[in-house]
Amino acid sequence: MPASATKALRVAVLADSDTRWKWGALTATRLRPGDTEIHLDGYLLRGRATPTARQLREVGVSADTLREVTAVEFLSAMDGARGEDSYDVLVLALVGGGVQAMLHGLGRVWQDRAERPVVVTGYVGVVYEKLADGLLLRHGADLVLANSRQDAERFRTVYEGVGADAAAVTEVALPFLGGAAYAGEPGDAGDRPYTVVFAAQPSVPDSRRDRTYLLERLIRHARLHPEREVLLKLRSRPGEHTTHIEELPYQKLVQRADPPVNFRLVYGHMGEVLDRTDLLVTISSTAALESLHRRIPTVVLSDLGVREALGNHHFVGSGCLASWDQLDAGHRPAPDPGWVARQGVAADGGYETAFDQARSRIAALLVRPGGLPPLAPYYTLTTAPGYLPGILARHHLAPDGTPLPGAPAADRAPGPVRQVVRRAARGAYRHGVQRVAPVIRRMGEL
Repeated sequence: MPASATKALRVAVLADSDTRWKWGALTATRLRPGDTEIHLDGYLLRGRATPTARQLREVGVSADTLREVTAVEFLSAMDGARGEDSYDVLVLALVGGGVQAMLHGLGRVWQDRAERPVVVTGYVGVVYEKLADGLLLRHGADLVLANSRQDAERFRTVYEGVGADAAAVTEVALPFLGGAAYAGEPGDAGDRPYTVVFAAQPSVPDSRRDRTYLLERLIRHARLHPEREVLLKLRSRPGEHTTHIEELPYQKLVQRADPPVNFRLVYGHMGEVLDRTDLLVTISSTAALESLHRRIPTVVLSDLGVREALGNHHFVGSGCLASWDQLDAGHRPAPDPGWVARQGVAADGGYETAFDQARSRIAALLVRPGGLPPLAPYYTLTTAPGYLPGILARHHLAPDGTPLPGAPAADRAPGPVRQVVRRAARGAYRHGVQRVAPVIRRMGEL
């Protein structure tokens, strides 16, 4: 039943990393109509990137309940959410394969149910790779959110191009934009230093040479401008994972450098860091869009080329592309207003209305006569018989959405021993990715 004056909007968010939890939880709050209260239950999909308690605190988004689950355990929870415990909206904040698996699993769970939640999915940030693959894996949700006008147009083109229904595509904006507009550089009073922030990314670039180069240029900029504060904003501490695997953390690379006193590493909420930023520098981080939204001078580096592999090709036409040599010489970018307007940044003040269409669509679906139709993903055993079974099997689901034999038990909560074993296994995996795997690759290059 839809939310009313006496019933809070009940929302469940399933996320597989810290950034997707942030996106999913904030999207849920943006989607609530008017002053309606929201009851938010968070589910963290167990895997290599399951966020730690510290990462969750840094995200700064709270929930009424929050627990870690396997895919099968989550489907069991959705099957049991009935009556007063049923959800109005379900946000799938997962990679494409995870969304597809849940759509098929939920289709089985809800096949005989007259009413079900509105299913929403989308992307955490800029979509610059695997556009068709990621979109078709998300097809079947009631709303597929596009973070900008440009993305909405591209999404519809892909769906229509394969004969899939494009009605679910809904234009919104990134849910975590906000904060005070940039007030300008610090004055002569010296209340604070001019601050340059480099927003690091876990997997871009991915080579030691390129990451070392970026670190050296950042340190060189700090030496050239001793009056400035130069910050390296990091996403995670060693041993933690985010949406992408980070095999060469900058924390380790900086140990071999000799940075000046005006250079330091920082963690924490990106919005709080932007509060004191005068120049944001990155390769292709979504932080660039947060910065542009607040009208902070923003640079997308071209030093390593403008390439699809880096994601900075997305910023062609933005007016933000520049090199460290230009920045060292005092260059300040001027973003192109037309490009910014198409990216959902809403620096012109229209951000508060960016989610109106999505709210309206959800409200209409919640009162749809006869309830919602069955979930109907584009990928089925007819359209993708060689692809879909593998996607589902990764989440211990058979092609019909039922749990595979040997799937993690979904009928009971994990006991203390299972919890300890799971934490140990995840720690061993992270150690292997960050310590062992790079050594093996270097040995193979000898």
